[in-house]
Amino acid sequence: MSLFDQLNEEMKTAMRAKDKPRLGVIRMALSAIKQVKIDSQTEMSETDILALITKMIKQRKESVAMYTQGGRDELAAAESAEISVLEEFLPQALTAEEISQLISDAIASTGAASMADMGKVMGVLKPQMQGKADMGQVSGQVRAALNS
Repeated sequence: MSLFDQLNEEMKTAMRAKDKPRLGVIRMALSAIKQVKIDSQTEMSETDILALITKMIKQRKESVAMYTQGGRDELAAAESAEISVLEEFLPQALTAEEISQLISDAIASTGAASMADMGKVMGVLKPQMQGKADMGQVSGQVRAALNS
């Protein structure tokens, strides 16, 4: 079952259960996917949908940090609840060992030797890790590997 179909099924389940907060988050995700489809006039692949959900999670994490800093704990809690719903649709996260192995393989396959080759390495890694790892942290690990 595709991720889009899975979201639609979960929306129906949330409707039947009368789970309004969950339903709202799922509808928001489906709406964002449909908006990108309309804007780009192309079908979205699983990787594109994962990237969009990852982006939505990142936005909410930033909001949680801002709300917490501003003393708006009730809004931070609402954003955290949205994050937990969205994370259900991401694939299982990679372990640190798996990430290190993928980085090593990507460096070897691209023949990267310096920081100038970081774009090549990240280009190989991004499709493999989208939604499975924080690409910001992966970037730091690639940078450290290329500098050593």
